[in-house]
Amino acid sequence: MVKYEEHFGINIISTQTNTYTDVDFLTEDIVNGVEKFHTSIEGYKKTPLVKLDNLSSKLGVKNIFVKDESYRYGLNAFKGLGGLYAIFRIVCDKLNLDHTSTTFEDLQKQDIKEKLKDMVFVTATNGNHGKGVAWAANKLGCSSIVFMPKGSVVARAKAIENMGNSTVTITDLNYDDAVRKASSLADEKGWYLVQDTAWDGYEDIPNFISQGYTIMAKEALDELEKLGIEKPTHLFLQAGVGSMAGSVLGYMVNRFNKNPPITTIVEPATVACIYKSAKSDDSKPHAVTGDLQTIMAGLNCGEPNTATWPILRDYASFYAACPDYVTAKGMRILASPIADDTKVISGESGAVGLGLLSMLMEQDEFEDIRRDMGLNKDSVVLIFSTEGNTDPKGYDEIIYDGRNYSPFV
Repeated sequence: MVKYEEHFGINIISTQTNTYTDVDFLTEDIVNGVEKFHTSIEGYKKTPLVKLDNLSSKLGVKNIFVKDESYRYGLNAFKGLGGLYAIFRIVCDKLNLDHTSTTFEDLQKQDIKEKLKDMVFVTATNGNHGKGVAWAANKLGCSSIVFMPKGSVVARAKAIENMGNSTVTITDLNYDDAVRKASSLADEKGWYLVQDTAWDGYEDIPNFISQGYTIMAKEALDELEKLGIEKPTHLFLQAGVGSMAGSVLGYMVNRFNKNPPITTIVEPATVACIYKSAKSDDSKPHAVTGDLQTIMAGLNCGEPNTATWPILRDYASFYAACPDYVTAKGMRILASPIADDTKVISGESGAVGLGLLSMLMEQDEFEDIRRDMGLNKDSVVLIFSTEGNTDPKGYDEIIYDGRNYSPFV
């Protein structure tokens, strides 16, 4: 393991592993099946892949592409991809339907909805996942119960309630304890737990969710191929429990025959469970505990997803723990495009990868890590902006009022 010096509060490590996990649940065939399901949904539309030529020139790389997930299903975030696919698989299992041939339109039939009307889906969320689950459940005529950790933004809770047929409670628990509460009530009341993190004995549904997430990666790579780019050289993937990062990286592991792009996993410094797990150098996932605080609410998770951790351990090259100002910087860069670059409205959990890239390329202190990452004028960088403006008040404070301003200016 290589640990680089801390600069501006950013910690980065690089690890090497002697194991290379087979990612059997994210193969090309499986992802093609997930794509078939999503494209059967009315309102499905590929989200934009934004090419930031002027920013690329400023930062000294060949290309920067940002996949803008704020347009996904009108939900302002990518999470509906996973929640809907998981609920679809649960329903197919309940009704003995073949998930490879059943479409979303099939589930809209009145006789099917009649059989589903008493189903209750429960989850814990920092915002976007719960909104996706509530939206998916309501589309099938079902109800949802959503628990949020203490300190959750009321606007995000209201957005979940607005999906319909959903009861939302902001608890006095941290995220991981809210997950345990949802799981316990599911067992007690016969509800269906739809959680985007796995643990021993609970793997299938989190894997369905991860499979759903792969669509944004497939869309991005297919679009790059149309532009003559076989694969990006670099990926920056933000992580909470690591489900999104693991799904995207795992899909690329299979698509590129275990030779994915150089990948950096990016987390909040105060809640960096993937970074902590990599740094432990014992191949095991490790939790961050306590009263966890970060403006990156969607990444405010202390316990790694045990199903995707092996992917991140074996195929990511770098792990970064970043203070909140890094994502605030990324948000402001995307909101203030250079010349004719396209504006991207990215929320607190969506912009940390770009914020880190800008720091690495602009600050002399990161010369060594830039060299070791291979970031240079030939680099083609792919970043996923996983949410839009999900907290309007907080977004305005960052973009217009300068909250979490960079400490080096």
